[in-house]
Amino acid sequence: MDGNTALSLRLRSLLLGPGPHGDVRTVVEWFGAMQAQDLNSGLWSLGVRTGLTLPEVVAATEERHVVRTWPMRGTVHFIPSADAHWMLDLTGVRQLTGVARRWEYLGLDEKIANRSMELLTEALTSAGGRLTRSACVAALTGGGIDVGGQRGYHLLWYASQRGLTAIAPNDGAEQTFVLLDDWVPARFTPSSREEGLAIYAKRYFRSHGPAPVKDFAGWTGLGMRDARLGIAAADLVAVDVDGVEMWADQAVLDAGPVTGQWALPGFDEYMLGYKDRSLMASVEQLAKVIPGGNGVFQSTLVDDGRVVATWKRTVGKRAVTVTVLPHVPVRLEDFESALEGYAAYLGLPLIVKNP
Repeated sequence: MDGNTALSLRLRSLLLGPGPHGDVRTVVEWFGAMQAQDLNSGLWSLGVRTGLTLPEVVAATEERHVVRTWPMRGTVHFIPSADAHWMLDLTGVRQLTGVARRWEYLGLDEKIANRSMELLTEALTSAGGRLTRSACVAALTGGGIDVGGQRGYHLLWYASQRGLTAIAPNDGAEQTFVLLDDWVPARFTPSSREEGLAIYAKRYFRSHGPAPVKDFAGWTGLGMRDARLGIAAADLVAVDVDGVEMWADQAVLDAGPVTGQWALPGFDEYMLGYKDRSLMASVEQLAKVIPGGNGVFQSTLVDDGRVVATWKRTVGKRAVTVTVLPHVPVRLEDFESALEGYAAYLGLPLIVKNP
């Protein structure tokens, strides 16, 4: 197949076709992991696929079927709560390989890290299993731990990377943490490392395919050998896309291509799920989506899979104002439904500006 066909099939995989596609739990389980470093972006990624409003999405994240943590690449994702432990053990652990060097820079050591985990366990248990980030930091300080500089953040990250804690929904504007074992309603453990790799591969390619193996390796942080082992053990189909071998889920191929227009957050799997983004945007467009190459992705307007504009929003008490910054000539009326969907998600009237 050609690149345009592959891109339209990706939209199907990414659950951007006719929907909605189930509830929050169903969508997160389909992907296996959804980018959520930026919480507002992560919530809209769920909203655009489920058709739920922001309060409904937040309420669903309180049901404990999904959780935010650092399962791979040192980046926060929404993942199924039941899978948190084995995902941390398989791919999250890779982030711990350089922790000694980080400890040296921060003035930490294994004794301090273990003591911080003890203090967090005691504080969270006493509080019923959930505390705000500031309360967690206060517990460390109260136990004699210096949290100056980046030490406090690192110790909270370390506890989650070790599977002790995880990020729960915000308390107002503040992040909260929970004991992971308390949050998980039912824990799943693959029978072997090979099964875990196969689960990763199946979920990635059914939610991102067609895609090459290097994109799967980049998404998980796995080495190429493990990435290929996962593909070999999963029920996937190889496809040729303009001479490049890619992999996809047969059910997605059978369902066929998708077309349409979407208003997506910057930190969405549509962009973050791939190392090679050439099917979605030109080099010049990517420079506008990621200005300065600083890792901060702008929200995008997507037409039949291709980026055509970025957009910014200002949320007021009476309306949400969206400013569209086109990369190519854009008919704003074509995106009326997509932008109205975002406004409905917020429960506000929409004002669109085109500078």
